[in-house]
Amino acid sequence: MGQLNAGVVPVTPFQQNCTILFDTDDKVGVVVDPGGDVDRILAALKENDIKAQAIWITHGHIDHAGGAVDLKEALGVDIIGPHEADRTLLDNLETQAQRFGLAGAVRNCVPDRFLAEGETVSFAGHLFEVLHCPGHAPGHVVFYNRDARFAHVGDVLFHGSIGRTDLPGGDHEALIRSIKEKLLPLGDDIGFLCGHGPGGRFGEERLTNPFLA
Repeated sequence: MGQLNAGVVPVTPFQQNCTILFDTDDKVGVVVDPGGDVDRILAALKENDIKAQAIWITHGHIDHAGGAVDLKEALGVDIIGPHEADRTLLDNLETQAQRFGLAGAVRNCVPDRFLAEGETVSFAGHLFEVLHCPGHAPGHVVFYNRDARFAHVGDVLFHGSIGRTDLPGGDHEALIRSIKEKLLPLGDDIGFLCGHGPGGRFGEERLTNPFLA
């Protein structure tokens, strides 16, 4: 087993960080949150000679799940996640797309497997624990790798900010609770990648993020 590595492919007009997590030795991995621009994601996999074994979804918003079905068909892999509480969002991706003027670019998504708190997902020996972290979306999950001290937090937490809670199913108090009760206790040293913008470390966010003061 090699090292866990990550590459980011910004996709969609929302500049969402589609993330390719992969093993440096085996060159196998997963695609997290393919929101769109599937041709660009496929090109990144090919250029870096990475074989994707699955698609992982953090939550059911259009910029994270909008390209999942097209990518699934191109790669022949399963869509895993998010939590079932986001089923309604995933069933209505095409409606979300119309609202943003992206009709035709997005397809509704039915995951092959929903995830729940305490489950695990893995590839090439890299094990990720699933944390259900509602607030930004009811079924939002975070993927946490204890060995690598790394978390993919989707849109729960950002560098210097937090996820929006003004969208359908959003809940500000639940989001703050998810961050303070599930993420920060994992440790100040945990590095994270998120759905938009640069990542960071939990310790820095705990000390400097104005939303967590």
